Amino acid sequence: MKSLRSISMFVLSGAMAASTAPAQQHVAIAATDIAAAISAAGMPVSTDQVDLLTDVTATKASPALIVESIQPWGDHRMKVRMSCAVSEQCLPFFVSVHTGNESRPATAAADGSSAGIQRASIDPKAFVVRAGAPATLLLDGIHVHIRIAVVCLENGAPGQTIRVASRDHRQTYMAKVVDQAVLRASL
Repeated sequence: MKSLRSISMFVLSGAMAASTAPAQQHVAIAATDIAAAISAAGMPVSTDQVDLLTDVTATKASPALIVESIQPWGDHRMKVRMSCAVSEQCLPFFVSVHTGNESRPATAAADGSSAGIQRASIDPKAFVVRAGAPATLLLDGIHVHIRIAVVCLENGAPGQTIRVASRDHRQTYMAKVVDQAVLRASL
């Protein structure tokens, strides 16, 4: 009986100590921080292209963010999975990024070499690679030639530079379309 009383006193004192501890403050993660992290990962975007799918908070203001994956998500959108570099600062989250002309200025590059720009001047029938399709990326260096299985993140015609990702979506690359399912980039 005495041990039961001492256990209940121990539990009660622990509960009281936990209730008097200050609650940790959560700060909203800004769209500017998200856009900067996505741009640093190789997909240049502006803040107005980023749509938060839910309220995203962290335990500190402006945490270091990591882009875990980028996937096509409907017409002119990409789904981006992100997390904090320090996992205790926030939970992983998704954002939507608009890549079409509706959210981009009219002064976009005419050659279509910038990532995320809709290529209106190119006939869709000229595309030899499609977003989501598997392809082979040939990476050429001075003394090395590497073949990587990738997934196209954008549609592309021969001569165009598009974004591709490794099959696990951990690495993204900018590569020039050579022909059907073959892309080339330099190290």
